[in-house]
Amino acid sequence: MNLYTIETGHFKLDGGAMFGVVPKSIWNKLNPADENNMCSWAMRSLLIEDGDRLILIDTGIGNKQDEKFFSHYYLHGDDTLDKSLAKHGFNRNDITDVFLTHLHFDHCGGCIERQGDKLVPAFKNAAYWSNEEHWQWATKPNEREKASFLKDNILPIQESGQLKFIPREEGIPFSNDINIRFVHGHTDSMMLPQIQYKDQTILYMADLLPSKGHIPIPYVMAYDMFPLTTLQEKKSFLQEALENKYILFFEHDPVTECCTLQQTDKGIRIADTLRLSDL
Repeated sequence: MNLYTIETGHFKLDGGAMFGVVPKSIWNKLNPADENNMCSWAMRSLLIEDGDRLILIDTGIGNKQDEKFFSHYYLHGDDTLDKSLAKHGFNRNDITDVFLTHLHFDHCGGCIERQGDKLVPAFKNAAYWSNEEHWQWATKPNEREKASFLKDNILPIQESGQLKFIPREEGIPFSNDINIRFVHGHTDSMMLPQIQYKDQTILYMADLLPSKGHIPIPYVMAYDMFPLTTLQEKKSFLQEALENKYILFFEHDPVTECCTLQQTDKGIRIADTLRLSDL
């Protein structure tokens, strides 16, 4: 098995929304905001070469939305999904599996591309993996979360016939070295891949812990549907990760790719930061 970090670009989100009840005087030291209160965030995917499978976890925001949409999110930087794949010697047609942690636009927007007046899968040879509970949640969204679930990103996957569902069973295997964990605070039935790699356990945190700045327990995004559930899930996963020496992989941290944990007087905090290429 080989793992590759795939950088798909950076975007901006409101700092207050990203840190919830935490005061700006505190969170602004973690990820300084611009004059519009916007902070820069990564969209970091993971590519797993696993036998004859090439698995891409999440796809970033994509490029098919209109100018008005992108004006809200201030895409910046030179990274793209295609450039990052090419850096490691791959292209979209090589991908056999697109694993979607959840269907918010910044995680699945790159799944679908626009060809003329048609919306088609960007990975024509891949199976697209979600789970039935989250799919129902995303295609029949509540009013609060509706803006995060874009039909153009989601429905063409099913129409293509490439959609597959993973049963919602905690720890279910996705391959010999990948098991799936389920969490429900950010959105219903979000999936976290847990990967065995070089005698280490890597946990892809998705939006349970979008960045290293979200490790303190109360630092919960205002975007989360069920913040008290997120609190409990964070406590449980951080304790498990500490005790078992997991490496945490951050999808949105603008600087830090991975970290390990340690116990401190203030609770569980970062021990070391690292990159997958360091392993």
